[in-house]
Amino acid sequence: MTRPHDMGGRFGDGPVTPEPEDVMFHADWHPRALALTLASGSLGLWNIDISRHAREALAPKDYARFAYYEKWIAALADLLVAKGALSREELATGQAIGDSDLAEKRLAPHAVAGVLAKGGPATRPGGPAAEFAPGDMVQVRAQAENMVVDGGHTRLPAYLAGRTGIIVRHHGTHILPDSNAHGQGEAPEPLYAVAFRATDLWAHPEYSGDEVIADLWQSYLSRA
Repeated sequence: MTRPHDMGGRFGDGPVTPEPEDVMFHADWHPRALALTLASGSLGLWNIDISRHAREALAPKDYARFAYYEKWIAALADLLVAKGALSREELATGQAIGDSDLAEKRLAPHAVAGVLAKGGPATRPGGPAAEFAPGDMVQVRAQAENMVVDGGHTRLPAYLAGRTGIIVRHHGTHILPDSNAHGQGEAPEPLYAVAFRATDLWAHPEYSGDEVIADLWQSYLSRA
């Protein structure tokens, strides 16, 4: 089944309309949605890959009709209930039932700048040795599926499945989202920037000399 969020290269969705780079929000509640998501993430109940999977796991009809930050809020509500931070009743009424043992983990206003500046690096030591180097030809596996959890999260886009590209950079060893999104451990492995010719991806690219560069984990690739 085609995942509703995996739209790259799909026909029939119309052109992409670029927006000014200085426009982040289109409604007054959008920055609050972002703030709520970041503040809730600081509780330590999930990681970034779990949160991405929660958005992708929204019902297809909702994913299609929701705007960007509506997806964020809907997925956040699902996570808060699934992880026990809120009950369905609390979510529905907007009223807390008793005290929460998560209160001491709340992100205090004075700590926000420091937390955001620190970020959340995904590089990790160890992991398997790098099998590829810049200049190597590689082939993406034929199925853009999670090989750890059936039907699970993956960062392998469907339009690259089975395609052949060239390694242009080794980024080091990074957390594998396919595992991390499902509580199966970080399972770090080498991550590469891989270049694909537009003519190898689409029958009628607008510019035949274009290329697409995608960051792909080692387990997504084999030597071509």
